[in-house]
Amino acid sequence: MTTNTRRAAVAGLFYPDDRSTLERTVADLLAAAPAGKEVPKAIIAPHAGYQYSGLTAAYAYRLLEGRRDRIRRVVLLGPAHRAYVRGMALPSVDAFSTPLGDVPVDRDAADRLLALPGVEVADGAHADEHSLEVHLPFLQAVLDDFSIVPIVVGVCPATDVARVLESLWGGDETLIVASSDLSHFHTYDDAREIDALTTARIEARETTLDGEEACGAYVLNGLLRVAKERSMEVHTLDVRNSGDTAGDKGRVVGYGAYALA
Repeated sequence: MTTNTRRAAVAGLFYPDDRSTLERTVADLLAAAPAGKEVPKAIIAPHAGYQYSGLTAAYAYRLLEGRRDRIRRVVLLGPAHRAYVRGMALPSVDAFSTPLGDVPVDRDAADRLLALPGVEVADGAHADEHSLEVHLPFLQAVLDDFSIVPIVVGVCPATDVARVLESLWGGDETLIVASSDLSHFHTYDDAREIDALTTARIEARETTLDGEEACGAYVLNGLLRVAKERSMEVHTLDVRNSGDTAGDKGRVVGYGAYALA
């Protein structure tokens, strides 16, 4: 591990902290998800503990297995849970660590973003944030050599997020990953209704989602703005909630996986 590395904050909490157990857990989740036919430029996937949302995330990551040797950079955006962020926060580190090893940060790309509105370096926003970290073991399982541009998105106009995405869009070598859960803390039936409506809005590439619909609303609004401008289609892969995976249906969190191509 290099000295300038962001250490894993939620290993042992959101996912296993033992390498072999984590490898087996991710492999089992991927094996349980359908292979699918989409070839996405971007995916939307949830960021809860693997026992809650890991299978839904696997629906998105399974689509990447055939591009293992092609994707070289992942632009990873997720909402801020632990620190207040206005705009978008980049880390100063050179790598993110997980029990599966270190993932290098594309420092050149990240540094170029600092010229754009609303982008700054704020390591505090990344230190304990799980919305990016939980995606890394999936990416390490389905890709070979790749780097990341990790961005914690706070209160931010969709136009600013879209501008960042456009600047890093690239070609087949670049994947966009938007991290978001759906509704929070409703009853099972209410959550299913709310999340179905939110899914329809995501499929329609609407750019006015709010935090009651998706905790990563600021991320999604920017991505969906670009998707609309580029005439991309959104394919729903899986929608469920913690009542489906953890059993308690009284107060659930919704999860969705989507592919954009």
